[in-house]
Amino acid sequence: MPQTFFDALAVRTWCGLALGALGRAREEIDAINVYPVADGDTGTNLYLTLESAATAVEAVFAGYGTGVREPSLADAVRAMAHGALIGARGNSGTILAQLLRGMAQVLAAREAGGASHIDGAGLRLALRHAAESARQAVAHPVEGTVLTVASAAADAAEAAEGDCGTVARAAYEGASAALAATPGQLAVLARAGVVDAGGRGLVAVLGALVEAFTGEAVRETAEAGREAAARQSGALPQVVPDSASDAGAGPHARVAAASGGAPCAEGAEAGGPAYEVIYLLEAGDEAVARLRSRLDTLGDSLVVVGGDGLWNVHVHVDDAGAAVEAGIEAGRPYRIRITHFGLGDVHTGGERPPRERAQRAVVAVVPGEGLAGLYSEAGATAVLARPGEPPASGELVQAVRRAHAREVVLLPNDAELRHTAAAAAEQARAEGIRVALIPTRSAVQGIAALAVHEPERRFDEDVVQMTSAAGATRYAEVLVAERQSWTTAGICQAGDVLGLIDGDVAVIGADVTATAETVLDRMLQAGGELVTLVVGDEAPPSVADRLEARVRESYLAVDTVVYRGGHQGALLLIGVE
Repeated sequence: MPQTFFDALAVRTWCGLALGALGRAREEIDAINVYPVADGDTGTNLYLTLESAATAVEAVFAGYGTGVREPSLADAVRAMAHGALIGARGNSGTILAQLLRGMAQVLAAREAGGASHIDGAGLRLALRHAAESARQAVAHPVEGTVLTVASAAADAAEAAEGDCGTVARAAYEGASAALAATPGQLAVLARAGVVDAGGRGLVAVLGALVEAFTGEAVRETAEAGREAAARQSGALPQVVPDSASDAGAGPHARVAAASGGAPCAEGAEAGGPAYEVIYLLEAGDEAVARLRSRLDTLGDSLVVVGGDGLWNVHVHVDDAGAAVEAGIEAGRPYRIRITHFGLGDVHTGGERPPRERAQRAVVAVVPGEGLAGLYSEAGATAVLARPGEPPASGELVQAVRRAHAREVVLLPNDAELRHTAAAAAEQARAEGIRVALIPTRSAVQGIAALAVHEPERRFDEDVVQMTSAAGATRYAEVLVAERQSWTTAGICQAGDVLGLIDGDVAVIGADVTATAETVLDRMLQAGGELVTLVVGDEAPPSVADRLEARVRESYLAVDTVVYRGGHQGALLLIGVE
């Protein structure tokens, strides 16, 4: 039902309609994205970001229950902004989260200032603040991107007089016109015959805002996608406007058109960084300012959004570990995602041809940010499994797509994820990707498999060798019991230290180091050549040294390697090959 002002119900309706619009446009947006990294997931990233925002809004309404007053506008917009922030995916999703946050700040402040309702004037201010805050979040803004479309929406809204529906429609029309002009601002878009994918997503979100206020669905902007498809098929000529030039795109923006990819609001250096690093960060404003400067020297496509102690950090770098370490220096990073682009050979001359699909890649689920960096440095696409938040099959499918390879080896690294990984593998196979699932039950088995991985071998031979290495690795973990329970080693109490070998509780102790030593001794009784230790942040600082010393003293022919796993759930992971 049409309404003329912004309230909590309008926020809820808008989120639902925007999620539907992005769902319908998802494949189109993925297909037209060419700037600057060709990994074809922009539509998916926008959808997942908005899905997180909509879920947070629904949770606020659910919290009020049936027959109780509705939440305030401030409650709803803050939930929307927070949900988008913590669920933001990719550069496009991160910028969308900041746009929503900018709107939320104005709408909540006006309500707190005594406004009985938010009218068209309030919406105009919200759209302007959204555009400005998103531009400020990007280290090197480039025109012809979603930032340009957002600014055009705000300009058009400011020129409109009337209620929220009138202002929203003006913003939508201004954004649509700006979107159509993006190929004239970025040569990479013109050469591919497409508009900016992130801007296309924003137009869909603004179209949903119009419908939320007027009850009238706008005609979705699919013409750009259809025209691009016609040009790419040869039905229409490629058009490069005379004004199209890379010169205005900044020092990092000279890249060639490629099919698929995430719409970064800034360019990527010729050759392109190897990794996309994203994490949430708990830190103060001053620490984040230093972090921005540090990350800006490490890579490009830097976007830092958020505030009030919680931030979402996105950057493209060659040294993923350094990007994570910079976050650790600034505060507490978590939900870390590291993706290897696998861009192939770098060509001189400042431009790169359309990205070729790699022959083979490895996708692995890892329990902590330390291992995520280790796996990524080895060339794998790492999917971080946060404690208590295992990845869904859709997230694994998305990682397989990002790997951009004809053949993919999937390492779930957790017995509980085997069925999820199998479902993801089946979906990827239906898309024409050859996927082999190696049933690794621990990250240390995945390390063993990755150590013998040779992309030059025939696929089947490589999978056999990786499977054999994983199967020859016994695994254990040391953790703290959360509650009293029955185990294969007896009854444990909350706070007891548990040593699990091959998934079963084998030792119940009171001291972490002593329990770890007992577990290691039992594992080495059956022999072994290499001990792998992955130490979590919450483990005693001396535990690795103690275990290394024990191996040297008691098992002379056995080598030891130690990795830092970060916040990984278990205090310690142990592998014996």
